[in-house]
Amino acid sequence: MKRIARVLALAGLVLAAALYAHENVGRIVGVVMAAAPGLALAGSLHVAPMLANAAAWQRLFPVRLRPPLRALARAVWIRESVNGVLPVARIGGEIAAYRILRHHVRSRAAAGASLAADMALSVVSQSVFASLGLCILLSAGDATGLAAPLLAGVGGMVVFGSGFVYFQRAGAVARITAFIERRFAGRLRAAIHQWLRLDRALRAVYERPADVAACIALQLAAWVLAAGEIWLALYFLGHPRPLQDAIAIEALVQAVSSAAFIVPGALGIQEGAFVVIGAALGLDATTSLALASARRLRDLIIYLPGLIAWHRAETIGVRANCSKSVSEV
Repeated sequence: MKRIARVLALAGLVLAAALYAHENVGRIVGVVMAAAPGLALAGSLHVAPMLANAAAWQRLFPVRLRPPLRALARAVWIRESVNGVLPVARIGGEIAAYRILRHHVRSRAAAGASLAADMALSVVSQSVFASLGLCILLSAGDATGLAAPLLAGVGGMVVFGSGFVYFQRAGAVARITAFIERRFAGRLRAAIHQWLRLDRALRAVYERPADVAACIALQLAAWVLAAGEIWLALYFLGHPRPLQDAIAIEALVQAVSSAAFIVPGALGIQEGAFVVIGAALGLDATTSLALASARRLRDLIIYLPGLIAWHRAETIGVRANCSKSVSEV
């Protein structure tokens, strides 16, 4: 898997380099450098959607077990940083976030269920946001050649998200666990007990429809806030556009990047999406690539410190476990 990730990362890097080489690289660099302070400000505003996502995640815990917003915001920050930069196919971030969360939530089942439900509902909210972006693009842009593949992609996202939620609500974890228990004749009793607790906790999440609806609403707010970064970046790049255009760009670029989750950092894929979707909305390739560069600048500002925070958290956790083991001896 790591070898595949390296190959895909290299291929994506080559694609990105080819896109920049096709345009005037010096001009793109000049545009980005001239707007760098404003682009840094736009990138820093990513804190707002992360806080909204943390608030959304918080609603999935039972009231008596809800961790503080600050702890969840830190977990979201580290999750996005790991998924956005490292070659982990957007799974490693969830594992890192779970490990951070376990410092604040005693119940493994509650922590795991909230994370699994948050992942499923994020697919649902992204489907809604991508559908909104597609409607804007089709009504305002020249997207004749993009309509079919984008419709197929958004439709697939809707089906996957709905199926993911149904799988969790229907107690599929318990059914799979029962099959494994029969197959292994009780030899995995401890693990099966944990899986059954997770299944009960998952179904308990969906038995609170108000919290589920609030989670989706807050996730949608986070997607719109992220589109505000695009709107502000375009302003500082000297190409101000209405908010609906920024929503279309953010929604569809994110959808394409999510579909290409196996490519580390969506290298090349993200840049290509900016160029294609920007062209449909009347942006020239130079501006689109400058906007893509602004997104990478955001990653440097937000995600690299997140990786450092993750490393520190893991180091402290290892030291704490070692100290506990020594004291027990």
